[in-house]
Amino acid sequence: MSRLRSTPSKAPAKKTTRPTGRPGVYVATPKSDVYVALLGVSLGAMILATLLLTLLLNGYEFQLKA
Repeated sequence: MSRLRSTPSKAPAKKTTRPTGRPGVYVATPKSDVYVALLGVSLGAMILATLLLTLLLNGYEFQLKA
């Protein structure tokens, strides 16, 4: 989750109109932060671990009996 900023953004909210003539709402998109990068690193680590486990089990022909 991103932390809320205490200062207003530099770009003021603009009222835009849609092609139908109704006013729209300006919503600023959230910016990525270090926590989003950590989520990407953890996803990469889980994918790599799954791949390595699959390669290890392939050496045993996926037989799990002791």
